Amino acid sequence: MSGITLSSAVRQNLLSLQNTASLASITQNRLATGKKVNSALDNPVNFFTASGLDSRSNDISNLLDGIGNGVQALKAADTGITSLTNLINTAKSIANQALQAQIGYTTKSNVSTTIGGATSSDLRGTTTYTSATASSNVLYTGTAGGTTAAASTTTLGVATGNVGAVTGSAVSDNTATPAVITTATALYGPSGGAAASGGLTTQAASAFTDGSTFTVDGHTITFKSGAVPAAASAPTGYGVSGNIATDGSGNSIVYLGTGTQSTGTVGDLLNAIDLASGVQNAVIASGAATLSTNTSQTVSNITAGAITVRGSTGADLSITGKADALKALGLTTATGTGNATVSAARTTLSTSLGTLITDGSTLNVNGKTVTFKNAGTPLAANVATGSGVSGNIVTDGSGNSTVYLEKGTVADVLNAIDLATGVKTTTNASGTATLATASGATASSIAASGALQISTGTAADLTISGTGNTLAALGLNGNTGTATTFTASRSAGAGSISGKTLTFTSFNSGTAVNVTFGDGTSGTVKTLDQLNTSLQANNLTATVDTTGKLTISASNDYASSTLGGIKGGAIGGTLTSTLTFTTAGAPVADATSSSTRSGLVSQFNNILSQITTTAQDASYNGVNLLNGDTLKLVFNEKSTSTLSITGVSFTASGLNLSNLTSGTDFVDNASTNGVLTSLNQASVTLRSQASTFGSNLSVVQNRQDFSKNLINVLQTGSSQLTLADTNEEGANLLALQTRQQLSLTSLSLASQADQAVLRLFG
Repeated sequence: MSGITLSSAVRQNLLSLQNTASLASITQNRLATGKKVNSALDNPVNFFTASGLDSRSNDISNLLDGIGNGVQALKAADTGITSLTNLINTAKSIANQALQAQIGYTTKSNVSTTIGGATSSDLRGTTTYTSATASSNVLYTGTAGGTTAAASTTTLGVATGNVGAVTGSAVSDNTATPAVITTATALYGPSGGAAASGGLTTQAASAFTDGSTFTVDGHTITFKSGAVPAAASAPTGYGVSGNIATDGSGNSIVYLGTGTQSTGTVGDLLNAIDLASGVQNAVIASGAATLSTNTSQTVSNITAGAITVRGSTGADLSITGKADALKALGLTTATGTGNATVSAARTTLSTSLGTLITDGSTLNVNGKTVTFKNAGTPLAANVATGSGVSGNIVTDGSGNSTVYLEKGTVADVLNAIDLATGVKTTTNASGTATLATASGATASSIAASGALQISTGTAADLTISGTGNTLAALGLNGNTGTATTFTASRSAGAGSISGKTLTFTSFNSGTAVNVTFGDGTSGTVKTLDQLNTSLQANNLTATVDTTGKLTISASNDYASSTLGGIKGGAIGGTLTSTLTFTTAGAPVADATSSSTRSGLVSQFNNILSQITTTAQDASYNGVNLLNGDTLKLVFNEKSTSTLSITGVSFTASGLNLSNLTSGTDFVDNASTNGVLTSLNQASVTLRSQASTFGSNLSVVQNRQDFSKNLINVLQTGSSQLTLADTNEEGANLLALQTRQQLSLTSLSLASQADQAVLRLFG
C-alpha cells in the first residue's frame, strides 16, 4: 500500500479525520467515565494526587465500621448501667423495708435500776421537803388601843364578865295577888288570872303556842303542846330534862303541857336558852339529858322578877322570837305576833383576841377542816368514838378538828392547824388525844410580835381558806386584809441522785457518755429528754416507768448488740455506787420479725444475683465494658489517633456488694444502714461511670462525624482533580462530530478530482 500515491488533499483530509476520530474517542471516554483523568497519561499530577486522596478516603471509611461498633458498645454499657441502677434502687427498697419492719428483738440489751419517785420530768427521784414557816399578820389582844401583841394563851372567847347579857324588866306572875316570877313560874296561866293560878302575864298564853319558836345563836327552841314524854319515848336523838327535850347540840323542845295552865316553866325556857347559847351542855343517854354548866359560864337567872339572859364566852347573844313572848319575859317592850330580836355582844379584853372568832366559822387547811364551835370543851367520855380531846380541841385523828370557843386559845388553833398539815400527829384512846410533833418537824407558834408562825409541814404546800371571820381574826387575810387564802410553799431539797454521775464507754463507735444529774442547768441532766439527748450520740436510749424504773437500752440502730461486750457501753460512775444496776444481757430475738427480715435478706441476695448477670450480659460484638473489657478505637489511617476505653467490673462484687447472711444482716437498723451505705456508694459509682462512658461516647460520636466529613472532603478533592466537565466534553464531542462531517465532505470533494481523471480513461 505504500506504493499507492494519494493526492495531497486526500491525504490531508484523511489525517484530519484521524485526528478528529482520536479526539472524539478521548471525549467519549471522558463522558463514559465521567473523568477527565483516567490514567497517568491524562494528567500524572492530578491522577496520582487523586489516587492518594481516594486511598486515604477508603482507609478512613474502613475505620468507620470500628468506630460505629465502639459507639454501640458504649451504648450497650450505658443501657447496662441504667438496668443496674434500677436493680440497686430495688435493693434499697428492700433495705428500707427492713428499716420499717418491727425491730428483730423483743428485748434489747439493757441495764436498769429503780430511782424512788423518779419521773420523766425529774429523774433525780423523790424530792425531799423540809417544813417552812409562814407568818400571819400581827394579832393583838382586846386591850384598849389594840397595840398589845397576842400570845399563845390569848383566848378566842372572853371572860365571864365580858359576855353578852340581856336583863329585862321585872315580871309578875299571873295570880290574883301578883308576885315576881321565879324559875318555877309557868310560861302561862289561865286567861283572866284566876286567884289560884300562877304563870306569866295573860298575853303569854297566846305568845307561847304550839309550834312557835325562839332562835338563839342559830339554834332553835320549839314550843310544843302536850306533856313532856318519858325518857324512853323521847324523840330520836333527844334527851329529856324537866319539861324540855334537847338534842345535845343546842336545839330543844319546850313542852307546854295541856289545858290552860302551862307545865313548862320559865326555868325550863332559860335552860333551853342556855343550851342554845352554849352556857350549858347536855349529855344524852337512854333518852335522858343530863345538863351541866360549862366551865366559867354563868347561867341565865331571875333576880327580883327580872330575867337576865346570858350568852357564853364563845359567842355573842342573839334571841329572836314573837314580840309578845319576849315581852312576856320582860326582855322587850315590843308587842305583837311578829318577831322581835334582843341581842348583846361580848366585849374584848387583854386576855382575848382583839377580833373574836364567830361561832360556826371554819378553816380549810390543806383539805382538812377546823371548825370553831361555841360550846364548852367536852369531856373525854363524851366525844365521838375514834376522836379525842386535847386542850380545847377535839380531833378525829385524820386532821379534822373542832376548836371550842368558850375556853379555846391561840395555842389550840395552832395545834388544830398542825394536825391538819401533819406537823403534829395524834394518838386517840378512850376519848383522849395525845399530840406529838412529827419527827423533824417544827410546831407552829406565835412570835413575840404577835404574828402566827405557821409550819407548812412536809406533806404538801400550805393552803388555808376559811368561812366566817376566821381569816381576818387570825391575820391570814394578807397585807390588804382582803385575801381569801393564805398560802406558803415548803422548802424543797434535791432528789436522791442529784450530783451523781453516770458513765458509759463508747458503744458501737459512739461518743462515750458522762452524765451528771442535777437541776438541768450548767450541763446537768434533770429530765428524761435531756438524758436521751446525752445518750443519743452513744447509740443508747432511756425510758422511765411509773415506778421510777430507769432503763437504758441499745438504740434501735444497734438492737443486736450487747451492752458492755466487745461493742462497748460498759456502765460506771458514782451513780452505780448509789444504785444497783442490772447486768446487761444479750438481746432476745423476735421469731416473727426475724422471719420477716430473713425473707428480706433472701430477696436482697436475689437482686445481687441479677446485678451480676446483668453486668455480664451488657456486651456488644464481643466487647463488654461492664465486665472488665477494654475498647480501643482507631480514628486515622496511620493509627496515630486512638482512644482506649477501659471497662469496669460492675458485678455485685465489683460494686462492693456481697450477699447478706440471715440472722446477721438486717437484724437491726445499724446493720441495715450499713447495707444502705454500700448501696448508696454503688449508686454513686454507677452514676460516675455513666458520666465517664457518656463523655467517651460523645468523643467517639464526634470522631465518627469528623471521619464521615473528612471522607467527603477527600472524595470531593479527588473528584475535583479527575472529574470531567460533561458540559464541556459534550460541546467538544458535538464540535468534533461537526468537524468530522466537514472533514468527510472535504474528503469527498478531494476524491471527486481523482474520479474526474478516472473518467478520462473511460
